[in-house]
Amino acid sequence: MSIRYLKMALIACVALLSLFYATQNVVNLESAYQAVAYVSSLTDHDVYPASFGPALAQPAFVWASLLLIILGEYAAGLLAAKGVWDLWKARRRSVEAFQAAKTYALLGAGTACLVWFGLFAVVGGAYFQMWQTEAGRASLEGAFQFAGMSALVLVFTNMADQPVGSPESRAV
Repeated sequence: MSIRYLKMALIACVALLSLFYATQNVVNLESAYQAVAYVSSLTDHDVYPASFGPALAQPAFVWASLLLIILGEYAAGLLAAKGVWDLWKARRRSVEAFQAAKTYALLGAGTACLVWFGLFAVVGGAYFQMWQTEAGRASLEGAFQFAGMSALVLVFTNMADQPVGSPESRAV
């Protein structure tokens, strides 16, 4: 059963990470706006100065992008927190019941992957080439770490528990 507690703790970490970053963005809203505006403007791109797509630094686009990031981070955090609660309630139940209780935990970790891989790496890194600037590179590296950690937690949490007393459970 200790593996179940480890899964809950790791999902709680995904929840806290997501909620902390979302809240930091809200508390530092103007700085967050400036960071998104800087990346989406394609400013200071010396390595690959041309882009296949246009710079998108219009305030409406920047605010919409920032809102999407913050809402994604809050969604990941709240889904993961609900997942921890569901796992806690199922911690002493059957393998099947515990597996069924993982839905929100997996949705939370998966949403975190989408935010930090999908939004930051795919959109920010590939489309807006944020790796070309120091500020963008730092954000991209952090996003890679958060996406990777969330993905590992997602995979580990999704692993089926072995029934107590099974040969598989004694092998660990």
